[in-house]
Amino acid sequence: MTAKRPAPELDPDANPASVARAIILRQLTNSPKSRQQLTQKLAERNVPDDVAEAVLDRFEDVKLIDDAEFAQLWVRSRAQNRSLARGALKRELAEKGIAPDLAEAALAQVTDEDEAAGAESLVRRKLRGSINLGDRAERDKYTRRWVAMLARKGYNPSAAFAVVARVIEETLEGETPHYGPPGDYANDI
Repeated sequence: MTAKRPAPELDPDANPASVARAIILRQLTNSPKSRQQLTQKLAERNVPDDVAEAVLDRFEDVKLIDDAEFAQLWVRSRAQNRSLARGALKRELAEKGIAPDLAEAALAQVTDEDEAAGAESLVRRKLRGSINLGDRAERDKYTRRWVAMLARKGYNPSAAFAVVARVIEETLEGETPHYGPPGDYANDI
């Protein structure tokens, strides 16, 4: 792991507002950012607070910084691509400095059905043919693993247990008997 370099000092001859604008534009080129993230980046680069606030205000006025839009995009992307539940998304938005009312508005786009489908999809991706869910000990072991995985993704425990139980039940109902070592499917014919 590389050591973090100290923040470069602001060139005394440079116009602090120009430096701040350049930093913000470079940050926004990579991906949308919240105002707090940009404030932190300017502080790391030793831009004076009053200059940073003025430049950030101007970027908000021209709609290049919009925490509400950022929150909407963040929630949509992370819910679809990472299957995160509202709990995890809410924590991430708070870490990025999004106001609670803006976070709630953004989280409203994730329905209970979306959350349940995401959780089920995550568990189904973890199912492997070599897992013997008919064995109580193995079923319990994988139930704990899958519920813990869902908890890390922000799903509440009762919903996680319900989804895992449903997937296991559906898998057990749809299984054909298997009488050989894992991977030996000749006995299934």
